[in-house]
Amino acid sequence: MKVILLQDVKNIGKKNQVVEVSDGYGQNYLIPRRLAVKSTEKGLEVRDRQIQQEKDEYLRKQQEARLLSEKINSLVLEFEAPSSKDGRMMGTISQKQVVELLKEKYGIAVDKRKFQDKYPINAFGYTNLKIELFKDVYATIKVHVSEKK
Repeated sequence: MKVILLQDVKNIGKKNQVVEVSDGYGQNYLIPRRLAVKSTEKGLEVRDRQIQQEKDEYLRKQQEARLLSEKINSLVLEFEAPSSKDGRMMGTISQKQVVELLKEKYGIAVDKRKFQDKYPINAFGYTNLKIELFKDVYATIKVHVSEKK
């Protein structure tokens, strides 16, 4: 029996794949659990349509991420921090603070776990933080830390 897998099935195949299974396994396990459907002409058309929709959605999200990347690359986030007597910065600026300022000031929501640079900012001046917005789409956030007066 040929079936179209609706989900990944261990030792059988991946989602949207057409595989040959025994009649009993297909009828009694895969189809009742909605892991697969019989491979028919109509089923193949539906599968092809779904694959095309997934590709279109992926491309749309990738394009949105590129536009967001261009916007983020043009921004400079300003922070103020206290300094010690010898002129060095006291404390640090974390990725969480950067994410909160982006959300608050510009309405841009990013995930703090997507930062490529995992270290906090602990010096005055400019620092570039690289963040992954989507697969193979990166943005660089410029952060400026000045002395609090």
